[in-house]
Amino acid sequence: MPELPEVETIRAGVAEHVLGRPIASVEVLRERSVRRQEGGPAEFIGLLTGRALDAAVRRGKFLWLPLRGADGQAEDHALLVHLGMSGQLRVTRAGENPHLRVRLTFADGGQLQFIDQRTFGYVTVADLVPTSDGGPGGLGAVAGPAEHLLPAPVAHIGRDLLDPLLADPDGPGRTELVRRVRRGRRGIKRALLDQTLVSGIGNIYADEALWRARVHYDRRTDLMPRAQVAAVLQAAAEVMRTALAAGGTSFDALYVNVNGASGYFDRSLNVYGREGLPCPRCGTPIVRESFMNRSAAFCPRCQRKR
Repeated sequence: MPELPEVETIRAGVAEHVLGRPIASVEVLRERSVRRQEGGPAEFIGLLTGRALDAAVRRGKFLWLPLRGADGQAEDHALLVHLGMSGQLRVTRAGENPHLRVRLTFADGGQLQFIDQRTFGYVTVADLVPTSDGGPGGLGAVAGPAEHLLPAPVAHIGRDLLDPLLADPDGPGRTELVRRVRRGRRGIKRALLDQTLVSGIGNIYADEALWRARVHYDRRTDLMPRAQVAAVLQAAAEVMRTALAAGGTSFDALYVNVNGASGYFDRSLNVYGREGLPCPRCGTPIVRESFMNRSAAFCPRCQRKR
């Protein structure tokens, strides 16, 4: 499943290529892809046609694009995108794809395509609501009426470690997050995967962050020192920034940015997908265990359970 760096790569590409271009027409080729739209495809088309995409904002794995009307005024809703397991946003001027689900055609002839082979992703036009903490909606929010708003379906999602309010490891946002992590009585990996606590960390980056911090995935958060929790969060932020620089983690042709280029961070993974291979740090074979209907990969020597 695409994780935060993949979605951030796409957000940056959308911000570069499609903002401000009036939408001339909208086509829904697979109704399931707009299943979250209460009024169905007709409402989805009507809310987008004639508008322009005003910004590209992300929180965790959710991406949204606030809308501006033909009169130039900011509107109180946004195009919300969740990629699911195989979703892509592609910016192009032509071409077809067998998994094309929704197509936005701009007045200049360019297109923004939502492609989704497995159809677990979706797009919808959602109402914008104020953020609970009064801060910007997410990374990419620009000054204006929608800066401190986010789509209603995203209101329960926590900020992510690349968010301006959490990015500083010594800032008040990160300090409060450390406190909230330690307040729970659960394994540290469960806490990292809790999207209401901190969003955007998936299975791959959780394993990689815990390896960097030398912490076992099932170490209880209430027994971890503040400094150790802070180190895990910082490791997660560093892993995701490294992956972002590589364009995300691509394992097949499904995971590409808006221009169709794949990421290559998978070549730098230390534990995920490396069961039985030597730990890059100490040489001990990597172990993979069942965890929450998925798996946890770790080094039994570097990440001993206490």
